[in-house]
Amino acid sequence: MKRKALKIIALVLALVLIAGIGWFANALVGNPVSKYLANRSAEKYISEVYPQEDFLVREVRYDFKVCGYYAKIYSPRSIDSDFELRIDFFGKILYDTYEYSVLTGENTAYRINKEYREAVDRVLNSPSYPYNSHIAFGDIEFIPEEYKDNYDVPSYAIVTETLTPDILYDINEMGRKAGHLVIYVADDELTEEKMAETLLGIKDIFDKSGVSFYAINCQIENRKADEPPSTDIKQIEVQHFLYSDIYEEGLAERVKKSIKATEEYYREMDKIKEQEIAEYEASLSEKAE
Repeated sequence: MKRKALKIIALVLALVLIAGIGWFANALVGNPVSKYLANRSAEKYISEVYPQEDFLVREVRYDFKVCGYYAKIYSPRSIDSDFELRIDFFGKILYDTYEYSVLTGENTAYRINKEYREAVDRVLNSPSYPYNSHIAFGDIEFIPEEYKDNYDVPSYAIVTETLTPDILYDINEMGRKAGHLVIYVADDELTEEKMAETLLGIKDIFDKSGVSFYAINCQIENRKADEPPSTDIKQIEVQHFLYSDIYEEGLAERVKKSIKATEEYYREMDKIKEQEIAEYEASLSEKAE
């Protein structure tokens, strides 16, 4: 009788263990049944909510971080209509990113910026690019309408809501309106004259390559070409220096003003950071009391 009871206990423990492993695996990687339900729900949803569109389900994947599925939706006739559906284990649609991804212009902005960055990278990776730069890239400045008045948003940023999905925008024209380069250069001379010379050189390279930009952040670091970057290395920097201001006459003076403005900007940012830290520590103290 005792042996029989032990067998029953062992069986129950084994079943509990198997159930636990199954639950853990289900939470980690999902299961074929719930994936099937998610796929079926996604197909039904897009046919009912977007009957006028030719949307298709590209794939359904499990996301263990939210213990649910997401379905990637696309249109074979639209380059900017990709979006996602979030779906739970039982096939219920939790939310739809169509409005955010497509209607607000986010997808279109991403596509334009990707094309622009690739064009900039071709210039920077060219054998004729003469500078030693460990950081160098370019973006089109885009911003959602709700954030356009934030203090750190450049005035020339393009509001994403003004973009039209599937329009093939002129990348060079977009760069001329809102292209922003960020280029760090290693050099043993930290002067306004060297910065002016560097800006003229960069402008000339991009002009000859046919890639436009509206403004540039340029930093010159006082290090040799074979010396690794370091926070201890001295540098000078200009931020959002306009393409239209890069010409020889009076350039060193404009650079000098920009360097001072950039230093003041960083000092203000440090003050804001210190204030935020102080407020956070004060809130912790209040909670502790």
